[in-house]
Amino acid sequence: MLTTTVDADTPARRSPVLAHLTPNWFAVVMGTGIIAVGAASLPVDLPGRDSIARGFWVLATAAMLLLSVAFAVHWVRYREQALGYARSPAMAPFYGALPMAVLTVGAGTAAVGTEIFGPSAIVVAAILWALGTVAGVAAAITVPPRMLSGGAPSPVWLMPVVPPMVSAATGAALIPHLPEGQARLAMLLGCYALFAMALTAAVVTMVVVIGHLARTGLPAVQAIPTVWIPLGVIGQSIAAANLLGRVSDTAVGPGAATGLRAFGVVYGTAVAGVGVLVLGYACLLTGRAVSRGLRFSMSWWSFTFPLGACAIGAGALGIATDSVAVQWFSVALLALLLGIWAVVATRTAHGVWTRALLTPTP
Repeated sequence: MLTTTVDADTPARRSPVLAHLTPNWFAVVMGTGIIAVGAASLPVDLPGRDSIARGFWVLATAAMLLLSVAFAVHWVRYREQALGYARSPAMAPFYGALPMAVLTVGAGTAAVGTEIFGPSAIVVAAILWALGTVAGVAAAITVPPRMLSGGAPSPVWLMPVVPPMVSAATGAALIPHLPEGQARLAMLLGCYALFAMALTAAVVTMVVVIGHLARTGLPAVQAIPTVWIPLGVIGQSIAAANLLGRVSDTAVGPGAATGLRAFGVVYGTAVAGVGVLVLGYACLLTGRAVSRGLRFSMSWWSFTFPLGACAIGAGALGIATDSVAVQWFSVALLALLLGIWAVVATRTAHGVWTRALLTPTP
């Protein structure tokens, strides 16, 4: 690892953390912001849900602003280290966390910000969606070749290909705010294209990862939290299919809208079965890892966003099918997420306070 000589006259140059700031820190924004989006979209009106949504949206927005400034300083003042991380096959996949963080905060802005800032919040949400989508598509195209240049396939490889699916899911909320006619149609078609792009890339990636794991065995104990990452694309794809179907009648005719809603229900029901299976495996493997000495690391944030995505997907499917059981399942997932987030956020705060998380991994 290259080092940089720094001056002691400025806080930024005194702090070695800025020399080793890696993109996986944006998972904090993802895992926090998904709670805001999940609470705002709950199909069951529970006491305190609005306060939870607003509180976590504020936390996620603050975290994104802080990390964005720190990341900019990292690239300006410690460019060699930044380029080293970007070129690393092991670290490159985490650059998918940046656009997903932006998209998650943008979705929270659309869902919660209007209560605080009024219609201008939709404008901000649209800008964040556009920025996150462009960055996410760029990551999905440019990062996979970097991963293939070295390093073993792992569930982390999904990180750069999931952002377009997040764009598809979060873009649905913006469609009714666009001018009627071609603008709404273009957005709807664009979101379905993003859906197809991400789904194709995710399936191909998982085939490669599963093939590697079949030959070499499960990841090391400390990497087990990453097996939760596939739940992110599962949950987001269910949400995207049903949320886009729900708003499709604002952009296409009744016949096409009925077909798109039906597609969302059929796709969501089928993939939900896969999701339950993956969730069961993830819980089993995590429990075994804990018994074998799993230690806290930033990889624990892998528990949060994927679980939140599943909660949102279950909620969207529950509304589409009018299934009370599925709607309450989404509530249960969000409640579980809140508990997990409390543990992971507390451990992260302690690691920052003690500077244990602010030094490079050997």
